Amino acid sequence: MKLPIYLDYAATTPADPRVASKMMQFLTLDGTFGNPASRSHRFGWQSEEAVDVARNQVAELVNADPREIVFTSGATESDNLAIKGAAHAHQARGKHIITSQTEHKAVLDSCQQLAQEGFDVTYLKPAASGIISPEMLRDALRDDTILVSIMHVNNEIGVIQDIAAFGELCRERDILFHVDATQSVGKLPINLSLLPVDLMSFSAHKLYGPKGIGALYVRRKPRVQIAAQIHGGGHERGMRSGTLPVHQIVGMGEAYQIAAQERETEMARLHSLRDRLWQGISTLPGVTLNGDLQRSAANILNLSFADVEGESLIMALKDLALSSGSACTSASLEPSYVLRALGVSEELAHSSLRFSLGRFTTEEEIDYAIALVQKSVTRLRALM
Repeated sequence: MKLPIYLDYAATTPADPRVASKMMQFLTLDGTFGNPASRSHRFGWQSEEAVDVARNQVAELVNADPREIVFTSGATESDNLAIKGAAHAHQARGKHIITSQTEHKAVLDSCQQLAQEGFDVTYLKPAASGIISPEMLRDALRDDTILVSIMHVNNEIGVIQDIAAFGELCRERDILFHVDATQSVGKLPINLSLLPVDLMSFSAHKLYGPKGIGALYVRRKPRVQIAAQIHGGGHERGMRSGTLPVHQIVGMGEAYQIAAQERETEMARLHSLRDRLWQGISTLPGVTLNGDLQRSAANILNLSFADVEGESLIMALKDLALSSGSACTSASLEPSYVLRALGVSEELAHSSLRFSLGRFTTEEEIDYAIALVQKSVTRLRALM
């Protein structure tokens, strides 16, 4: 067993070796390196074919039409394109947008930008468990609501939202529904031929693919109109200009194909490891679980430790690579805004840790983590 132990898979994942070796075939002179938009020679045709294969692999994982998949630089760009693109394309119908207080910053900051442009944004406050009920959404809908954006699985606490129910409410009122599925794709079953979702954001690097590549699902039937946010060549059917990074797209396709094949067995294994971790740590007094274990992704466990200073705890656990919040907001020393929205006190939010497990996590590592947390928390409390 190598130290430190990586338990921050919700921040990013290592590329699967099968993904990395596939990507290497699309970089150098003796590989497939052409620009897929080059239509006059074989180098371009081969790259275009590789992109088509990967687009199909991404679409198959979520049961979508490949023509509904738009490649982007990652889920942050996908969220921006979905939210700003939908708002700008439909503002003649209304300027009201609904999201939640516990969304990823890519959604919250996009909504904040639209608010500065004159849009009206409602932020739903979840229950203490992190769950948003369909009734909460229904009560917030207005005649001028044009877009709802609610994530599938929360990146900090792992709770699963009922996106099918939200989508039905939106469909009844002809309101666009966007879902950030960064933490759920490849972990939960997603069937976009059945789900009433109009726009869905994906990333590759949370699913053992490369960083710097993601996708946005844009429904074709009924067709969803969004305004492009990046211009210059009209790539991706005019929705996202820019030369397609073939090696990254191929890596994403391979990662999504592997996830489709291995999801059920992998999630069952992670579920039992996560439960083992919780059972081991929960014997400590003063430990609370943030979220709802019954409605949670199998790989995330967020815990608060009473009577322990957060920074001291992280330093004591230097053999465990984990986080005290989202990696996307770790530049700030503020306590997690997600936990604060659930009503967790500032002090307790500061002494909270997110354990996120993944494909290469072993039972031996989990047992080591349990013992180290037990020892460190007990020692730090004795010093208080």
